[in-house]
Amino acid sequence: MLVEIPDIPGAQIALPEEFDRLYDIANNIWWAWDDEASELWSRIDAQRWHDVQNPISFLQGVEPSTWESLSADARFLASYDNVVRRFDAYMASEETWAAEASEDLTGPVVYLCTEYGLQTKLPFYSGGLGVLAGDHLKTASDLGIPMVAIGLLFRRGYFRQAVDPGGGQQHYYPALDLSRRPIHPVMGRGGSQLQVELDFPGRSVMAAAWKVQVGRVPLIMLDTDVPENDPADRTITHHLYVRGRDMRLAQELVLGVGAVKVLRKLGITPGAWHVNEGHAAFSVLERTARRMRDGISFDEAQRQIKTKTLFTLHTPVPAGNERFDLGAVLRYTDYLFPEVDASQVAKLGRTNDHDDGAFDMGALAIRFASFVNGVSKRHGEVATEQWSHLIGGPAHGVTNGVHVPTWVGHSISRLFTETLGTDWASQLTSQEPWEALRDVPDDELWHAHLAQKNAMTRQVRRRLRAEFSRHGASPDVLREVRGMLPPDRLTIGFARRFATYKRATLLLQDLPRLQAIMTNPERPVQFVFAGKAHPADAGGQDLIRRVVELSQRPEFRGHLFFVEDYDMAVGRLLTAGCDVWLNNPVPPKEASGTSGMKSALNGGLNLSVPDGWWAEAAVNGQNGWTFGPDGLEAFGDDADAAGLYELLENEVVPRFYDRDGDGVPKEWVKMMKEAIVSSVFDFSTHRMLMDYANLAYFPLARSGPDS
Repeated sequence: MLVEIPDIPGAQIALPEEFDRLYDIANNIWWAWDDEASELWSRIDAQRWHDVQNPISFLQGVEPSTWESLSADARFLASYDNVVRRFDAYMASEETWAAEASEDLTGPVVYLCTEYGLQTKLPFYSGGLGVLAGDHLKTASDLGIPMVAIGLLFRRGYFRQAVDPGGGQQHYYPALDLSRRPIHPVMGRGGSQLQVELDFPGRSVMAAAWKVQVGRVPLIMLDTDVPENDPADRTITHHLYVRGRDMRLAQELVLGVGAVKVLRKLGITPGAWHVNEGHAAFSVLERTARRMRDGISFDEAQRQIKTKTLFTLHTPVPAGNERFDLGAVLRYTDYLFPEVDASQVAKLGRTNDHDDGAFDMGALAIRFASFVNGVSKRHGEVATEQWSHLIGGPAHGVTNGVHVPTWVGHSISRLFTETLGTDWASQLTSQEPWEALRDVPDDELWHAHLAQKNAMTRQVRRRLRAEFSRHGASPDVLREVRGMLPPDRLTIGFARRFATYKRATLLLQDLPRLQAIMTNPERPVQFVFAGKAHPADAGGQDLIRRVVELSQRPEFRGHLFFVEDYDMAVGRLLTAGCDVWLNNPVPPKEASGTSGMKSALNGGLNLSVPDGWWAEAAVNGQNGWTFGPDGLEAFGDDADAAGLYELLENEVVPRFYDRDGDGVPKEWVKMMKEAIVSSVFDFSTHRMLMDYANLAYFPLARSGPDS
């Protein structure tokens, strides 16, 4: 049941006839998670591809003489033909996991989310939620789950980050050139771009529909920057996670209400609705209002919607649960949902009988969902504690995962191919095949890891040199960068959103002790930090400033680094190349976390508090180290930092530097194998989507198509 959404083709690219299928591949994000397809661009022009990393822009700039050379290159021709064959087979295949698992889907799953991390050059994400949503779509495509995703087209995306010499975070928002991205207008009646109309106070707001094709899954993105709108309304969808609450409310109304309207215009009847986080919760009100216009009572409409709706909570942190001023919500809903009484709307957003008058989007979604889940087993327990009075029972726990083909490094991917065959990605539906990785020779795994570590080192040095040069560093300092981050040194990574509860600076509690660990001449250690703090999060920006300031002190210089402008590319580099992944949030505020999963599937060893996903993974006991309380309360920063230092001194550092005669750390590699084998299936989005399908998608769809 492949969902096809017609679009208006973008600007054509001048390609020789023998290579014209490159247009199709460039316009489908499939290439980004297929090793041979992604390497095909480098085969055309390695230096340009390294600089551009965007196939549309890349192909638009290829010199004609390059095509002439490639037409005589037998290796390139063979690779091109193979990629085209595999792409066509992938898109046309009907022998998928979903086809075998269920014949009960009465319509596609509709997935609603405010952000999507698909590829670095599509800046529609800020962090973990968006990257997870992107992985969700890729995996639905791999498994053959019929799905349509809907989000917003943020023409200026989330901010790009630059750090000034004092560690201050600077924000800038470059405009997105749609003509150089695989984003096409959705075709409406008469061949023009499809638009939907929303009734806002005193005016109508039009939202145009665009499409990004993610393998077999179409992602529809709504955009208010159209000539029909007032200039003030054209900017509604410009920036992701704006500070202004009224603008954020307008965005979420466009997403929730617009999603329902665009599906209706396309004639798509969903089998199930997946509301991913509260940002898209207004969709349930639009679905309710539609039923009430047909003469159905509010209570019956709510009952019908519940039978088709799944809602996923992603954080127990209050700031992550969207709440708006009730008056502002009613001002909009009076126009959008005149069938629903204002007092009824107000009750839908109350968290309890003693609410403070705010409108909680999570509470709204929970009231209309028959399946509510947290994103790890532990988070399911926390969500139950916080929300069971609205859920009517316990929340489910569906642990997050990562899309393995996207996040595994090239060298480890080749190891997978040598061990399981070229179709290793199709074997992600069970644990059994991956046990074979235990038999990989130690030196082969170690050298594959070192290759990825060397690649990370080269790229981080390049970024550091550019940053230092911008700050006016001397030529001597810039030459020093060549020797920074030596790959034979134990390298520990910390890369994620710089929210205060994630405690990026826990490591810095006892500086003399940390200095002794890092600068031991026989067993040195280096730490690489990366991450963004929201422009309105002064506390998070202070943490970045603290890390940067310490990295410049003589006693830490060369052992502590901050890499600016964290994005998917930086995340992939660090999770593929670091030896150890550090994670130390305040329990139980980490709902899941996925960066540690990405490190583990590359053989990285986690060093973490037992929160989120690691509370499950740490049960293994052989795939990393755990410090801090084994419960839902933190010991406190001093105690947790002391536990971290003790593990570094007595376990982590000694084991890394314990080598055999060939320079291979045998015991370390044993843990690397355990990390991969214990994560590659259990903490993959393949396992996660199979859980969602079996627990929610298929059962919800069996109740019949959504009316």
